[in-house]
Amino acid sequence: MNMQTLNTAPQGWWQPNGSRFETGQRALDEALLQVSRPIFLIRRNDSIGVCQQGSITIGKDKPDKADIRPLIGYAAALHPQNLGDAAFKKAYNLRYAYLVGAMANGITSVKMVEECGRAGMIGFFGAGGLLPAEIETAVDTLQQRMESLPFGFNLIHSPTHPELEQATVELYLRRGVKLVSASAYLDLTAALVYYRIQGIHRDSSGKIVCPNRVIAKVSRIEVASKFFAPPPEKHLKQLVNRQLITTEQAALASTIPMADALTCEADSGGHTDNRPAITLLPTMLALRDELTEKYHYPEPMSVGLAGGIATPGSVAAAFAMGAAYVLTGSINQACIEAGTSDTVRRMLAETAQADVTMAPSADMFELGVKLQVLKRGTMFALRAGKLYELYSRYLSYEQIPQDQRRVLERDLFRCSFHEQWEQTRNFFAPRDPSQIALAEKNPRHKMALVFRSYLGRSATWATSGDSSRKIDYQIWCGPAMGAFNQWVRGSFLEGCENRKTVTVAMNLLFGAAVMMRANGLRHQGVTLDPSVGRFYPLELEKIMQLI
Repeated sequence: MNMQTLNTAPQGWWQPNGSRFETGQRALDEALLQVSRPIFLIRRNDSIGVCQQGSITIGKDKPDKADIRPLIGYAAALHPQNLGDAAFKKAYNLRYAYLVGAMANGITSVKMVEECGRAGMIGFFGAGGLLPAEIETAVDTLQQRMESLPFGFNLIHSPTHPELEQATVELYLRRGVKLVSASAYLDLTAALVYYRIQGIHRDSSGKIVCPNRVIAKVSRIEVASKFFAPPPEKHLKQLVNRQLITTEQAALASTIPMADALTCEADSGGHTDNRPAITLLPTMLALRDELTEKYHYPEPMSVGLAGGIATPGSVAAAFAMGAAYVLTGSINQACIEAGTSDTVRRMLAETAQADVTMAPSADMFELGVKLQVLKRGTMFALRAGKLYELYSRYLSYEQIPQDQRRVLERDLFRCSFHEQWEQTRNFFAPRDPSQIALAEKNPRHKMALVFRSYLGRSATWATSGDSSRKIDYQIWCGPAMGAFNQWVRGSFLEGCENRKTVTVAMNLLFGAAVMMRANGLRHQGVTLDPSVGRFYPLELEKIMQLI
């Protein structure tokens, strides 16, 4: 084994107490997998021994005991459930500091959320893009099955459809949904504030209790500042005037942050600012500390990391930088519990890191907001970009040159503009009728709604597996998917039919623990072969045996 130490003096001393040690890289590789047991590296003449038993004394002074050997390296036990912030896990009744993010249109399905909860993790149902009745069906199922197990629902910002956001909040309050993942917010809304502080009170000991929890997912400092701060006074006054909260509740709300925890969203699938995780998380942690002091909070908010979480190395890096938890997204979409089609799963399983690109979003099309999608095997990004270009250039559909309109109606709409408008009209009628009225008066808005119709349906074609529309599939995906595929190549997880959400999660957490222990030895001056600490996927049953 290529293992040697740069230390001239031992770190301490090891006493066998009847135990034995072994030499060789295989012994170290096997010891690293025994994450619930410590590792002692000891010097024996010109070789290095590996042992997981015995006792050690730290310090240069050699104890006056028999059979003492120099200790040159030590790795503590590191069970996957010890990764992350203990207070966060206790607050949410978690075994693991691992969250599965809410992928819209029910892609993060009831089944996925249930599996996560039963494994001691949190899954957030992908409520974005669904009608309240569809969301309520998921609420019914999860509340019946989960009881005290952890789970949550998505609450997505809807700047163009505030009525839908308000209806979702009212549904959550009526049905007692106590945890939401607030995502894609550009600014705080009265609906979100209402959800956060509904039922706020002091308990018998005088402590402020906020029954509804918010885990915000943000990528920008200016938005994070709003969630670290108390609810805006303008929203509190508005809610008091509408008699939705009392003046006493407004006063209590002014002393708590808008969110219970905050997820830094780095370069991810869907809505993203493509921020690098290695700079985003430290910045958010510093901001958290600054605002905790400014607002005199008794405890700092937990801050986790999402975006690019796809390998044991990325999970280890997140926790090494101080993340309270990690959140995965893109990689779960290829798992068998995801509410999408087998075609999409196969496409994602073949994705490389460069196979993603940015494209206009359906929900914030007019604002020019983009999201990250799969580029390989689909023309969605190209066609969506063309639609935004036409919208930006012309004031009505009729102003678009006839040859370009002909291409749109032949390839994208596959019907006339008038027929497409009727379908769009039917879509908005139960969701937001005001959009129809505005479109009848404003030709440009009518054009925007029709273009958004294509963008929205492209995601549905993907999840339903409409083979006639494969070229138009909108599949939210970040570079994490390619990193994951590269890591699992040649293993049982290479095939999407074997990818189960909890199996993937446990491989990431267990692999991170193995890697962190190996790197801990390196940081003590022990030179190890580069292959030491590399972790390859294991069956879930094997992992559970090892821990």
